[in-house]
Amino acid sequence: MTDAADSSSQDTFISHLIELRSRLMRAVVAVLAIFVVLFLYPGPSAIYDVLAQPMLSSLPQGTRMIATGVITPFMVPIKVTLLAAFVLALPYVLYQAWAFVAPGLYRHEQRLALPLIISSTLLFLLGMAFCYFVVFHTVFSFIANFAPESITPAPDIEAYVNFVLTLFIAFGVTFEVPIAVILLVKTGMVSVKKLREVRGYVIVGAFVLAAVVTPPDVLSQILLALPLCLLYEIGILAGRMIEKQKAEAAEAEATEEAREVSE
Repeated sequence: MTDAADSSSQDTFISHLIELRSRLMRAVVAVLAIFVVLFLYPGPSAIYDVLAQPMLSSLPQGTRMIATGVITPFMVPIKVTLLAAFVLALPYVLYQAWAFVAPGLYRHEQRLALPLIISSTLLFLLGMAFCYFVVFHTVFSFIANFAPESITPAPDIEAYVNFVLTLFIAFGVTFEVPIAVILLVKTGMVSVKKLREVRGYVIVGAFVLAAVVTPPDVLSQILLALPLCLLYEIGILAGRMIEKQKAEAAEAEATEEAREVSE
């Protein structure tokens, strides 16, 4: 009996590994397929030029960024194109992740799949858009105006791309805070009352996190910490609505049970 149970557990574990590998391969293939399309049109150079525009617009007239590495002018646009491919494939990648864990969830939890994938994707893209259109222009203009006139800025393109990728990821993940808060409330792991009680700790943690993941200038840290706090409050408001719906559903169920008993 024990040998049969061990064998069944091993078969289940192996089947999960096979399923995980299959889901990962599908996600990787989707990213690579989009990468090939972007490589052919509009091309890595055009995509990189769009990413570099916030920095170029803050540089003095006639100044350009430089490349200190031998293969940097080739590798950096490729890296940027790969990032763009991942962003475009993000809904499919999230779907593959959800499809892997969905069999172990209850039916009402599985119904969250589509709203979760759509909202997570939109919030991540919104975080990147906020970073590109607001944070980059603000921070780069501030740095350019702060620099002494005796200094001519000429940023290295590899350092620039690493910088913007870090901020993209930081702001994209930050904008997922409402989803995390809603899931915590939805699953009953945390109540809205508890979330309100730890609000002060969250605010302090937001500024500490911003100081860690952003450059050492105060402006970019504030631009990350403030949206994080605001999104946390939005998550609390959404969580309060969810708790209210739960209470109404429980009350309706209790009323229905009482009516059935009386009959």
